[in-house]
Amino acid sequence: MSLFDWFADRRKGQFVEKVTQETEESDGLWGKCPECGQVVYRKDLVANANVCSNCGHHNRIDSEERINLIADPGSFNALDADLSPIDPLGFKDRRAYADRLRESQANTGLKDGVVTGICKVETIPMALAVMDFRFMGGSMGSVVGEKITRLIERATTKEIPLLIVCASGGARMQEGMLSLMQMAKISGALERHRKAELLYMPLLTHPTTGGVTASFAMLGDIILAEPKALIGFAGRRVIEQTLREKLPENFQTAEYLREHGFVDTIVPRTQLRNTLGTLLRLHANNKIN
Repeated sequence: MSLFDWFADRRKGQFVEKVTQETEESDGLWGKCPECGQVVYRKDLVANANVCSNCGHHNRIDSEERINLIADPGSFNALDADLSPIDPLGFKDRRAYADRLRESQANTGLKDGVVTGICKVETIPMALAVMDFRFMGGSMGSVVGEKITRLIERATTKEIPLLIVCASGGARMQEGMLSLMQMAKISGALERHRKAELLYMPLLTHPTTGGVTASFAMLGDIILAEPKALIGFAGRRVIEQTLREKLPENFQTAEYLREHGFVDTIVPRTQLRNTLGTLLRLHANNKIN
């Protein structure tokens, strides 16, 4: 669990409320957009990459849906899928960390909060890591850090570009310093990937916060983001109390970060594969030249 989840459990603050107000899935055929209130037919919503056709609101999707949107059909080969976390500190808050892990694994079918593998995007090979917010808020523990690091090292060896889809509340506090060490480990692997003159692109989705933002989410050659994604390190209320200033309404949104040079471009989900294909071809041509 990340610091974000710790406060989410207590339902405190606008920072938490903004992230947790998502459309609840049900067995019905119809749903309501949480942004504009439009009633939508669920099959149409899925066909449009879970983006509201009326207002463009991007509903949260899981790692499997994300991979299907990015990778060419049938091209994704998962790596290190059997890596599973342990409880090195015997951590317990209101519940034991081991119990939280078992619950998340049962609910998601994942071993931990990231899926990694090699795929093709418009026939071009690419290494892909997708963080899944359903698993303890996408928090970064030892296994998440190890899987991403191994993927980066494979991408460097194979001389292929890399995309990491970020969706996280930050470092997983139940693993203490071990989770914080993943920031440096992943950053070191990315530096070796960079020295090999290979392309790295992070895609920042809603939300990308904490130690993930403070490390690999902001180290890309081209930093992509989804519309209106919440991106930041600390929560809005914490920053306002520290600075004793009122922050802009759109603070920590993808649009605000693009205006201030922290994000290169905002890519609607329905255009993601085509955009990635264009960027990969441009990079491949540059390498040839």
